[in-house]
Amino acid sequence: MLKRLIISSLVACVSVVAGAQGQTEKYLFDGAFPVFLDSLQSELTYPMAWGSSDIKEFGLWRSAARNKLREEMLMPPRPAEHSDMRVVATEKRKGYTARKVEFNLTRYSRVSAYELVPDGKGPFPSVLLLHDHGGHFSIGKEKMIRPFGVADSVMSDADGWCQRCYGGQYVGDYLASHGYVVLCTDAPFWGERGVKGGSKGDMYKYVAGNFMLLGRDLSAWMDFEDVYAADFMAQLPEVDATRLGCMGFSMGAYRAWMLSALTDKVKCGVAVCWMTTTEYQVNTEYGLKKHEEWANLIPGIRRYLDYPHIASIACPKPMMFINGAKDHLFPPISVNKAYKEMHEVWDSQGIGDRLSTEIMDMSHWCGPEVQVKCLAFLDKWLKGNKTSK
Repeated sequence: MLKRLIISSLVACVSVVAGAQGQTEKYLFDGAFPVFLDSLQSELTYPMAWGSSDIKEFGLWRSAARNKLREEMLMPPRPAEHSDMRVVATEKRKGYTARKVEFNLTRYSRVSAYELVPDGKGPFPSVLLLHDHGGHFSIGKEKMIRPFGVADSVMSDADGWCQRCYGGQYVGDYLASHGYVVLCTDAPFWGERGVKGGSKGDMYKYVAGNFMLLGRDLSAWMDFEDVYAADFMAQLPEVDATRLGCMGFSMGAYRAWMLSALTDKVKCGVAVCWMTTTEYQVNTEYGLKKHEEWANLIPGIRRYLDYPHIASIACPKPMMFINGAKDHLFPPISVNKAYKEMHEVWDSQGIGDRLSTEIMDMSHWCGPEVQVKCLAFLDKWLKGNKTSK
């Protein structure tokens, strides 16, 4: 089999297209794809996936898979010894209070965040929100929680993005109005954690390259910081650490299921519009022709696990995945395959009801009609089956 793949790859490399005057044009890549893409895909067997792994006891498999994931994420940032949280400003809103806070996540820098705290006596169920990518770096946390005390340009930027991706309804404010403590930070390269002089898209891959030269993975750094943010949130007096969930859209959805796989501080997760398989993500028919996947690039893990296998490390906790039938980033054929693989994991443990998957008639989107489904799921698992409207 391997000999046949090598031969077919060599043939593809040396005799692909006949050029002018009968000469053969030699090349190794057809656009952004190697001409031996099929061979590379066939070599991805994911031997640590549940059901393929030699480990047959689920708890042991889950621990081993999580350890392997952390190992392939390279060197983690050193966590802060003390958070030293400071409240910078507050604003009273209907039914809750908005706070702008600063604290230490790692030993390298402080972060700014928005926290929303419901009126009344806590501790409360809570949600760590994880913002999207969108190639839009000027704001981060402001995409999910309505900012305050900011320049008009920032307010306009946030409102515009909220309208474009969230149907004009800030996810954080929506959840807080239904009794949740909500926290959202800027991911590295976004908002107040950007580049001196302004963050531009091309710079992200250069920053990621420098991180790799330093033995770090920028995508994994973001994921580790999300773990630290969950640790920070769990120790806040207003937070009921036994009822802590996470939610994200787009890149934030990727972050949500990664976080759910990496730590059990998070008790349930909601991921809107980010799930696929490598087979379809890197694909001449279904995949994007040019990938800018630095924000979710942990290449070594492909030797062991694909995206749905990693997300399945979150099992047995409740998880919700919503994708769009018209989402060109994640075509339904890829989403359905990933969903099937994840359902097999939850079903194997006799807890299939804890995994909710859906493909809605929409594009890449997290509008009010999506948010109401997410709230109902969070209420079910963090509040005890209460009905949401």
